[in-house]
Amino acid sequence: MAAAPSIQAKLERLSNRPGVYLMRDRLGRVIYVGKARALARRVRSYFQPARYSQLDPKTRALVDSAADIECHPARSEAEALLLEGKLIKQYKPRYNVLFRDDKRFLLLKLTRDPFPRFVLTRLEKPDGCRYFGPFPNAAALRNTLDYLRRAFHLRSCLSADPNERDYRHCHNDILQHCAAPCVGRVSRDEYARWIARACLVLEGKDVDALLEMEEEMRKAAAAKEFERAAALRDALHDLRTTVKSSRARFRRDMPVRAGSEEEIADLAHALDLARPPRVIEGFDISHIHGRHAVGAMVQFVAGRPARANYRHFTIRGDEEAPGASSELGAAEALNDDVAAIREIVGRRYARLLREGKPLPDLVLIDGGKGQLNAAVAAMETAGIRLSVAGLAKQEEEIFLLGRLNPIRLPANAPALHLLQRVRDESHRFANSRHEAWRRKQIRNSILDDFPGIGERRKQALLRRFGSVKILREATVEAVMEVEGFGRSSAEKLLRFLRGDRGSSAARA
Repeated sequence: MAAAPSIQAKLERLSNRPGVYLMRDRLGRVIYVGKARALARRVRSYFQPARYSQLDPKTRALVDSAADIECHPARSEAEALLLEGKLIKQYKPRYNVLFRDDKRFLLLKLTRDPFPRFVLTRLEKPDGCRYFGPFPNAAALRNTLDYLRRAFHLRSCLSADPNERDYRHCHNDILQHCAAPCVGRVSRDEYARWIARACLVLEGKDVDALLEMEEEMRKAAAAKEFERAAALRDALHDLRTTVKSSRARFRRDMPVRAGSEEEIADLAHALDLARPPRVIEGFDISHIHGRHAVGAMVQFVAGRPARANYRHFTIRGDEEAPGASSELGAAEALNDDVAAIREIVGRRYARLLREGKPLPDLVLIDGGKGQLNAAVAAMETAGIRLSVAGLAKQEEEIFLLGRLNPIRLPANAPALHLLQRVRDESHRFANSRHEAWRRKQIRNSILDDFPGIGERRKQALLRRFGSVKILREATVEAVMEVEGFGRSSAEKLLRFLRGDRGSSAARA
């Protein structure tokens, strides 16, 4: 069968780009909408005389009814798929079977809760929330959402404003999938930055996430951890599929996050450095109610985390540590962030000097002037000079040695984004040590010998007091503040802990 003259002229001008084609009847009604990876090859196949006799009756009737063809090229096959679904819902062509149920594609909605969360929906409402999508591949979107929640420690609970009561029924914190903002484990500003980066990933504007997953996949394969490598491969494929669909559908009027090179160059300019800081090391101190302080050091190379070079530090508070003040005893150092920074910075760079390893281009301290001066003093004691900056959380002020007033960069400055990522990663890494320590305390505790205590109450006690040693010194009223303890049970517990336990006390 030969194509109608109006169709034949269009067939000769078609390109092999991906896109969508509409077939119209003699009255101009859309009777079929189709998607093609290559428009010219797909559309011409309908009107080849040699193939006409091989068509099924439905397709043959469609070709016989077609009086005109309308083609819409797309930037990608994913965009063509989205456009096809939209046009089928709009025109409801009688020859289309797929999508006739008017089922909508999934959207990803970012709620406006105090600690926002991502939820799946099929309908966009004028509720002021932010929406991503639609996404034609629902399975890939769901897997991507699971990855974002794990990678950025985002909450998935249903409560609009979760509190400690919700925390008691949640396992995501124990599995390290959630930052637990409901119990103040992270600040609202820090959680908001993780949400912002997850949004950049969804928009395809954070290539670091893809590169990090690729690197993890290669390392797992090299270590012969084939199951983990396969899981990362599948997650990477789903993430790329979702990001590709999102970028094809939406071109938001938002500033694109700068690439790593631009961030590093901007940072060198903002801090007046002699050269762009390719290697940045960030330090943070974390503790529980002023006790059990641990230090963390993370390293970024070319703007990306170099996780193999991360380090944890147990705060010793000893006077022999490089840069430690002789006026500070061990107890004070354990509770003093400034002294702890002085200790771990001194230990880090004294060791690098001893081993002849390269030093970083920039050191970032989580804190203000006090922490900055402590880090510089530790370096001077070790006999080195490095570029050092302090980033204070509350106002995002940058402190530099010898500068009276802090630097305040615009919120969208590439340099600030890079510093925030280093600071947030050091904070996350420090907290991860406490999580491991807390789980160990829960597993191995003298509290196991106290009659009638369950895992939940034991965990609540250790979360409130940090250790059995501190709990033993607490008042009855302080123990009563922990859920599940009245005056009688609190008194019995303290009598048990303060009694002569013999060898059992050594376990504390």
